[in-house]
Amino acid sequence: MKLAAGFLAFAGIVANAGAQDPPNPSAMGQKIDAIFAPLVTPNSPGVAALVAKDGKKLFERGYGLRDLQTTAKIDPRTNFRLASCSKQFTAMAIMLLVRDGKLRYDQKLTDVFPDFPTYGKSISIRNLLNHTAGLQDYETFMEREQPGTRGKGTEDHQIQDAEVLTLLKQTNHGMFPPGTQWYYSNSAYVVLGLIVAKVSGQSFPEFLRQRIFAPLKMDHTLAYVKGQNEIGNRAYGHTKEGNTWKQTDQSPTSATLGDGGIYSSLEDLAKWDDALRTNKLLTQEEMQPALTPVTLPTISPCATHPIASSNPAGTAPNSNLPRCNDTQLHWPANSDRPEGTAVSYGFGWFLDPYRTHPRMWHYGETMGFHSYITRFPNDRLTIIILSNRTDISPESLALHIADLCL
Repeated sequence: MKLAAGFLAFAGIVANAGAQDPPNPSAMGQKIDAIFAPLVTPNSPGVAALVAKDGKKLFERGYGLRDLQTTAKIDPRTNFRLASCSKQFTAMAIMLLVRDGKLRYDQKLTDVFPDFPTYGKSISIRNLLNHTAGLQDYETFMEREQPGTRGKGTEDHQIQDAEVLTLLKQTNHGMFPPGTQWYYSNSAYVVLGLIVAKVSGQSFPEFLRQRIFAPLKMDHTLAYVKGQNEIGNRAYGHTKEGNTWKQTDQSPTSATLGDGGIYSSLEDLAKWDDALRTNKLLTQEEMQPALTPVTLPTISPCATHPIASSNPAGTAPNSNLPRCNDTQLHWPANSDRPEGTAVSYGFGWFLDPYRTHPRMWHYGETMGFHSYITRFPNDRLTIIILSNRTDISPESLALHIADLCL
């Protein structure tokens, strides 16, 4: 669920498009196909790609196999684990509850979970949505046994959402005072999924099904819970080891839901894109908070920064966080982006432009899978790339397509 380390060197596969009149769809399809065709052999795991323009599919195709054991091929109905691209659906679920009047963005974590430690009194729903809550990373707790859990996470024992909450309740501080730093947080989105369940009175998967997937006729999209539901046309994740492929479909963190547990296909994600384009679930005004980049308060000079100068009650020093800050967000030192790279984030979407074109986007990375969804609203262009192998960078490939289409 973390960002792939750098772009892979696929840029040389296709020459840059020169300044010319926009090509016709057939010619564009050939150019897009030329990006993907060299990457996948017929007997390897692969990739699925969708390009939509003005609400119509410009390109939609699968390459390679979704399951090496059955040799089932990837097609537009193949369901991939979305990993962190799931966060946009978790954010939508919260926004629907806000629209229903059952939640407020300024509501505190302890309002929903009264037994959460005192530091949760200053963490708002908005902080959780935009990664400024400062919750500690649950994966850091999984190296050792914790009271109230079933031991270290393994492929056989995958950590569950309730266990994540238990781990967070066993701490008495966050990483920083809420709203003062930006730190990409899977913990926050696991908690948001639990909030959806607590406030709605439904399980998180069932809420998603009733309020998002069913209304949009995303009939094959689901939040996967082993033993409770099944994934049709399922792609299995793979990692290349030497010259062979190893199925690496599940990890100790693959069972958490709000941060990355959704499976979907190109066919269903096209319906999701259409719903966003036409405001089927929320009005444009109701959707606006998700598309508004979070800003941070100016903290100056550096010597007075709370993390640099002291350890306030309820926070813990963290050497990976920036020592100085302003209203511009940046990736911290321990991320896979270059330290100091600017960040623009709303609710479940990154919001920085690409070559001056406004966009909303998210990546997903987990064991055996990479995914990438990017939307250019002003250009009415959407690019979705799903992969069940880890040697492909969907982000790099999507930006090649963007260069062709913009």
